[in-house]
Amino acid sequence: MRGSDLARAALAAARQVALRKPRGGRTVPRGTSGGSRSRRRWSGATADDRDPQPLGRLASRIAVDRGWNERLAGGQVFGRWAALVGEEVAQHARPMALKDGELTVQAESTAWATQLRLLQRQLLVRIAAGVGQGVVKKLKVQGPTAPSWRYGPRHVSGRGPRDTYG
Repeated sequence: MRGSDLARAALAAARQVALRKPRGGRTVPRGTSGGSRSRRRWSGATADDRDPQPLGRLASRIAVDRGWNERLAGGQVFGRWAALVGEEVAQHARPMALKDGELTVQAESTAWATQLRLLQRQLLVRIAAGVGQGVVKKLKVQGPTAPSWRYGPRHVSGRGPRDTYG
């Protein structure tokens, strides 16, 4: 059978079923449920899931249902960096990446990188107090990086541009 023949056969079967049903008024009295469908009632004075909810509560419920809590907490580290570690530290260092509980922070100078390594425990405590325990477990501090002379997908080993000044 083709598609149009199948549709005609399904329509004919539905008409046969409709002819067998009794016609007339309601077979189920009002006020009782007619099978598995229940009548929708108003929520009343008590709290109910159908009541209007604050947007923040709905967003947090969706985040919990989909397992986004850890990633959202990691995003708070980046968004609230200055509030978590303090203004002075935030001026001289910025978070770069958070992966598997390890936060990579880049300092603007080697002196600030050393200072951040010394303050590492205090920073971890402050971050945990701000976003929750277990979000950041380890702090990896990097100093400023030197420019790379390596460009492109192919590279010849050597001293870089200095070997041509000969």
